[in-house]
Amino acid sequence: MILNIRRTVKQFDAKKLLHLLLITVAVLMNLPFIWMISTAFKAPDEVFSIPPKWIPDQLMWENFSNMWHAAPFDIYLLNSLIVSVIGATGTTIIGALAAFGFAKLEFKGKNIIFFLFLMTTMIPLEVRVIPNYIIVKSFGWLDTFEALIIPGLASAFAIFLLRQFFLGIPRDLDDAATIDGCSRLRYLFTIILPLSKPALLTVWLFMFIRRWNSLLWPLVVTNRDEMRVVQVGLASFQDHFGVEWGELMAASTLVAIPIMIVFLFVQKHFIEGVARVGIKG
Repeated sequence: MILNIRRTVKQFDAKKLLHLLLITVAVLMNLPFIWMISTAFKAPDEVFSIPPKWIPDQLMWENFSNMWHAAPFDIYLLNSLIVSVIGATGTTIIGALAAFGFAKLEFKGKNIIFFLFLMTTMIPLEVRVIPNYIIVKSFGWLDTFEALIIPGLASAFAIFLLRQFFLGIPRDLDDAATIDGCSRLRYLFTIILPLSKPALLTVWLFMFIRRWNSLLWPLVVTNRDEMRVVQVGLASFQDHFGVEWGELMAASTLVAIPIMIVFLFVQKHFIEGVARVGIKG
């Protein structure tokens, strides 16, 4: 009896310690985000005050209005939304089609081709910028949505993630579909994709965040304000108007809001998709 009590106390203490550790890590990871929101409401003399002020003496809502009028952030946000939604959707569709071929179809050289796809993930973006820029320029796509969307539509990461999920779908379903005379495309759209909703949403969210946070490629292929995205807008905002930290943090807060909204809507499927792909992978 005493041993059982001691074991229970030890387990309880270990669980409390683990929870305390997780809470501490979560707070530390969120400190920059909290500081960003706090600074967005600070007056200039409070930004670097010693000791630091987490709560401003007076909320400076003017930072948001000044930021909004200092640069065309409505255009930046709209462009980023268009590029992120269309790009993420296109990448998910292409990734699902390619992953289905690698997971469920048999053809010569399948494993070699898949390995070559995975090899592309080891090539840094900076190495691909110049050849991609030359191709985009030859097509006359500079300062267009085509330049912002099309070059990144095929993603080895999306193909890999969806392939791993598709491999976990029982072969019995393949055999049953073949016996019933179901075509490959019909099997994909009526059976595979409905069963893969968590994985598809996971890939879509990853691709949306990657597009939304992209800076280098949009910076290279756009020159006009009418085609800039939010990350390029933030960089140009800092260059052209100096470093007004309150206004810059207000703009950064505004840019972070869409990602938080999207994640809140799909977080259940996102967590499920990551867990299931991890188990099956």
